[in-house]
Order: sequence, then structure tokens, then C-alpha cells
Amino acid sequence: MTAPDFRCSLAALDLGEPMTGTASTVRAFLLVEAPGAWGVDAVAGARLPSDVRTLLSGLGRNGVRVLMIRDHRRRTPETVRVFAAYVGADRPWVETAELSDVRELLDLRLAGLGAGESPGMAPHDGPLFLVCTHGKHDACCAERGRPLCRAMHDVAPEETWEVSHIGGDRFAPNLLVLPHGLYYGRLDPSDAASFVDVHMAGELDLAHLRGRSSFGFRVQAAETFLRTHTGERGLAAPELLAHERDGDVTRVELRLAGRRWAVRVATRRTPARQLTCRAVSSSEALEHSLLGIEPLDG
Repeated sequence: MTAPDFRCSLAALDLGEPMTGTASTVRAFLLVEAPGAWGVDAVAGARLPSDVRTLLSGLGRNGVRVLMIRDHRRRTPETVRVFAAYVGADRPWVETAELSDVRELLDLRLAGLGAGESPGMAPHDGPLFLVCTHGKHDACCAERGRPLCRAMHDVAPEETWEVSHIGGDRFAPNLLVLPHGLYYGRLDPSDAASFVDVHMAGELDLAHLRGRSSFGFRVQAAETFLRTHTGERGLAAPELLAHERDGDVTRVELRLAGRRWAVRVATRRTPARQLTCRAVSSSEALEHSLLGIEPLDG
């Protein structure tokens, strides 16, 4: 049984668990404004008509991560804001619409979103800063996410939203940045202003980066290791040229800033333990370490 005072984020910090290569693997997102409380499963527990919930659940089974969002000030909006994003492309994109009724979701062209097809909404310029505050899913997300969201909202009010569970509760507070699909963790509210400045300048915050969701875990880790090695922090994804696993070792070839590199990553499974606040059983986690980096251009 889970102890009522157990906090997964504190346990992960005490263990010194690294965040590198831990972003959820997602290429397509649909964000739907849903003010008010969310249940443990945000889609199933949202105050939505049954046919809308059926639509959203179907999208989730077809490669789209459906997330609920709400204004940090918890205001009741007159319209429903919707964002669609595809991050698995050379030029990731976000589109948006304001619906007079949430049932208008049924009329949008969402079936191909998982494959990168545009729903035909208006292009959205600029980033979205999505801070997980989903306390019904995990206590750490609320306790650590809400102060971060408040600080982010103070410096970037138009770009910041509360968001439902995005994964990696033990790295709370967690932040997803679209359109690039960047997952960050363990940001302190005091980091908010500098984080926004760095991102708006077109750079990654490598100290808090968990990974890029368009890549698998091992490739995420390889990108972070390579960027730390080279100092190249531009937001655009490196080109994935090849990756090959041999047991616990993965060799990843990336083109970054015009140069080709080979990165060797070792991945191990940690001893099983309680990974989230609500978990009732122990689970293993993956941890990545750098074995070597080699330039391939001579």
C-alpha cells in the first residue's frame, strides 16, 4: 500500500535519478480546453459530452496524445480553445481554433492528425508552455506544478497553460513545450523567467531537458549527450540518420548543425521501486549513460 506521505519526485531526487531520455514518445497532440477539475483519467473524467469523449478516446488509440488544458486563473471561458500539434516533422507545427461549443470537435478533420495531417485550423505562431498540474493523477504534479505554472504565467501569460498528465510524474514539475515536443522537468518557479528568455532566444535549457518526444528514449538521450558535448543548443531537432541496438548499447547517428556524429548510449533497467505517488506496485525504470561520441566527417 502506498504511504500517504510518499512523494515520488522527492524519492527520485534522493536517488539522484537522471532525467535524460525520459520524455514520453509522442508525435501528435490534441489539446482541449476543459476548465474545472479533472479525474484521474482526464479525458474520461472531463465534463464532456459522451460522443466527444468517444472521439477523443479513439484519437488516443491512433497515435494522438489527447490532453486537457485550462487557464491558470481558472476562469470559465466563453469559448473552447483547441490546439493540434505535430512534432514528428522537419518543421513541427501547431494549429488552433476557438469553438463556441465543445461538440464542434466532432466536425474537425482530426482522423489524420496522428499521421501528421493538418486538421485545417488556423496556424498558431509562437510556443506553448504546458505545465502539468494534474493532482488527481499524481500529488507531485499539483504540489510542484501549480507554483511553476503561476511563475510561468507571470512572465508568459498568453503562452502558458495548465495541462493534464504528460508522463514522468517523478520529475515534477513537468513542462511540455510545443511545437517542438520538448519535455522538461524539475524546473523551479525561480527558473521561470530565465527559462522563457532562453527558449524565446531559440535555445534549449539542457539542465532541465528530459528529451524530445518525437524520438525514442535512447535517441533522446543521444541528442542530449551530443548537445552537451558540442554546446549546440538550437531548438530544431537534429536529423536522425541511423540507430542500431546491440543488447544494452545503442549506436545513434545524428546530423547536428551540419556535422555528422555517432553517439553510443548504454541503457540499463533500474531495480524495481515505486515510481509514482499513486502506484500500488513496483516498476523498473530506464537509465542512460554515454559511452562515447565520434565525429563522422573527419
